[in-house]
Amino acid sequence: MEFTSKVDIEAPLDKIFAEISDIEKLERRAMRRGVQVTRMDENQTMRDGAAWRARIPFRGKGRDVDVRLVRFNAPEEMVFESTVGGLEAQTRIDCVALSRSRTRLRVHSVLMPRTLSARLLVQSLKLGRGRIDRGIDKALARFGAELQDRLA
Repeated sequence: MEFTSKVDIEAPLDKIFAEISDIEKLERRAMRRGVQVTRMDENQTMRDGAAWRARIPFRGKGRDVDVRLVRFNAPEEMVFESTVGGLEAQTRIDCVALSRSRTRLRVHSVLMPRTLSARLLVQSLKLGRGRIDRGIDKALARFGAELQDRLA
């Protein structure tokens, strides 16, 4: 199952990429939402092989998520692979310069169930796909607006 969303931001490519790859800001943002984040590798920079373990509250339970940065191609793309139980996901974040002062941020995620319970979860997600797509679009638009205001 795939999800794709994009937002255009009135800011230069290099500034957008610097903001979305600032790991300390992203970790603090996740912690404010109740996510426990632990860095699993000793290097504190964004680079291929960087890894995190997070505990995310979902449906009343804490879910352990392992996230690994598999491709870091500044200032254009980051690719993450994550695992939650029997569900694997690959998320690609692309930045494309539309002009000198305008950037398109695109997020593409692919969910791959590896167990029966993960297949059932993905099947239920397919039933609510329209609602999920709208939620992802709204969240990315909100993030883009915050980013644009911060960089203005």
